[in-house]
Amino acid sequence: MNIILSNASSDPIYIQIINQIRRSILSGELRAGDSLPSIRQLAKDLQVSVITTKRAYEELEKEELIDSVVGKGCFVSGANKDFIREQRMKRLEEKMMEIIRESKELNMSQHDLIDHLTLLFEEDHTL
Repeated sequence: MNIILSNASSDPIYIQIINQIRRSILSGELRAGDSLPSIRQLAKDLQVSVITTKRAYEELEKEELIDSVVGKGCFVSGANKDFIREQRMKRLEEKMMEIIRESKELNMSQHDLIDHLTLLFEEDHTL
């Protein structure tokens, strides 16, 4: 997990941290059970206040994206699978809309697009 903070962003630092950790969880980069840096370690790494990282983790815990275990640290939660799936489906739909727009610009028919997608899907042996 690589968090990059921007002083030029209109978002407060804790929101930037939340958004980037949330994105890592929703994309599958971070999976249920993965440990997160301690609040103090993340603050040190990002050169921000411990209060800032604590607030970010508290918000992520409220969203049930992470769990805090006293004496052990913070971990990606496995409890909110429906929310994570819904968010990932939303991202997938956005990508599909981009593909549809691009295919229309290329004057592809719906049938051609589906055929092309089917071919790529069948050729993908990563799973």
